[in-house]
Amino acid sequence: MNHKVSALFAALSVSLLLPLSAVQAGDPQRGQELSQACAACHQADGNSINPEWPKLAGQHPKYSVKQLQDYKSGRRENALMAGQVAGLDEQDMHDLSAYFAEQQITSATADEDVVERGEQIYRGGVPSQNVAACIACHGPNGNGNPEAMFPAVAGQHAQYSADQLRYFRSGERANDNGRMMRAVAQNMTDADIEAVSQYMAGLQPN
Repeated sequence: MNHKVSALFAALSVSLLLPLSAVQAGDPQRGQELSQACAACHQADGNSINPEWPKLAGQHPKYSVKQLQDYKSGRRENALMAGQVAGLDEQDMHDLSAYFAEQQITSATADEDVVERGEQIYRGGVPSQNVAACIACHGPNGNGNPEAMFPAVAGQHAQYSADQLRYFRSGERANDNGRMMRAVAQNMTDADIEAVSQYMAGLQPN
């Protein structure tokens, strides 16, 4: 009997040591099935056609899960998305995010008239305006940082990126950890936002 109890405690101990990511690992195949409801706006492969709607393809799953959670909780406000996520549970969110993470984001082109200015902001910030460089969090190629939940921005629609920066600047979007994006965007001009968004759109995702 004692041996059985010991074995039970050992098994429980091992299960408690399993990482959360292993317990909630997303199932891309199930995510593909669930994604049919997303395709109307984001397309079947996550590469939206409307520049106001984000490309989901290739995005880090942890980041995508957080956004879905924030839409459902109301921390990120969007009436359309709130309705879409209302029926999703945590596993659904992980599965959807895993599916879209496996898709290849389509490349985009940047407006050559502003891309040089955009590169300066992305790589060096705007010191005179206390605007930090984007490269510190999103990386030299715009691939982001999955563990820190900094999203990939390479190839994203310039209009979508610009809209989000303006929302952060106004406070309309406030689901950034530690007010990080709001602190960056609050000192950016419209011209800064347009230029860096165009530059990010032109970055080639890995």
